[in-house]
Amino acid sequence: MSALNQIMDLRSRMGQSIIGQIEVIDRLLIGLLANGNLLIEGLPGLAKTRAVKAMAKNMDASFSRIQFTPDLLPSDVTGTEIFQQTDAGGEFKFEPGPIFANIVLADEINRAPAKVQAALLEAMEERQVTVSGTTHKMDPLFIVMATQNPIEQEGTYPLPEAQMDRFLMHVQITYPPVEDEVEVIRLVRGEDLAANKGGARETPAAIPQEAIFAARSEIGQIHVSDAMDRYMADLVQATRTPEALSLELASWIEIGASPRASLALDKCGRAHAWMNERDYVDPADIRAIAHDVFRHRVTLSFEAQGSGKSADDVIAELLRLVALP
Repeated sequence: MSALNQIMDLRSRMGQSIIGQIEVIDRLLIGLLANGNLLIEGLPGLAKTRAVKAMAKNMDASFSRIQFTPDLLPSDVTGTEIFQQTDAGGEFKFEPGPIFANIVLADEINRAPAKVQAALLEAMEERQVTVSGTTHKMDPLFIVMATQNPIEQEGTYPLPEAQMDRFLMHVQITYPPVEDEVEVIRLVRGEDLAANKGGARETPAAIPQEAIFAARSEIGQIHVSDAMDRYMADLVQATRTPEALSLELASWIEIGASPRASLALDKCGRAHAWMNERDYVDPADIRAIAHDVFRHRVTLSFEAQGSGKSADDVIAELLRLVALP
């Protein structure tokens, strides 16, 4: 089975557990294929945690969940050295923390204090943890999917805007249509019934990690024309000099996107093209993932917030004004 077929199989399996959120599933897969970390935001009960678990369950990969709380310590995430008594005497041994897994679910990351967030973000960026002067590297397959709740502010520590730039994409989950919610009711009812009956259920073979690495290799060969390179750069530049396009747009943007946005557009655009069975990137690929790439990288002005403009509104206007290649 080809790498594409295996990824599409994973997509299908996740879709059986997550009803009405196919776009979210695609973003999770793009993050996995682009070797980046994701910030997933949505109201309680919208299957943020379930979506990540569904991915991990169907892959031959280790999974860990970190439930962030205000009393968490950095060592609770990264691990620490413990003293062990042996026949030859005592010695310190590194005990890895939950960050040492292939797929890490950082649940409600905005409930952790700054030191814990910094420890997690450093591990995400460097793909390694240093404890007592010794560096411990992550596995080749490593992705952090952090969730946060946008409505509760009591007892939370919002991520600094500069640190949010480390996430490849900021994915938002919204309420499903009523037809899909009916299917959700039936799905969970069926799962409860199956659990009460007990017995072993046949599960298909897990998607191997080699499929992910093979897919990444193929994505690396996706053709990106000079015109597409310029289009991505123009979009990012427009967030920094919006007055060149529109005075209204300029009044909405306080701070533009960093060069990480350009790199994210390139990586995610190629992954999107590959998943759509094309060997080249076209403007539709960039426009499809632009909101997720820019959403946390463009800082809105007070005027935009006062006018009720969201980041998505600003990005939509940006896409309208920047000329297509």
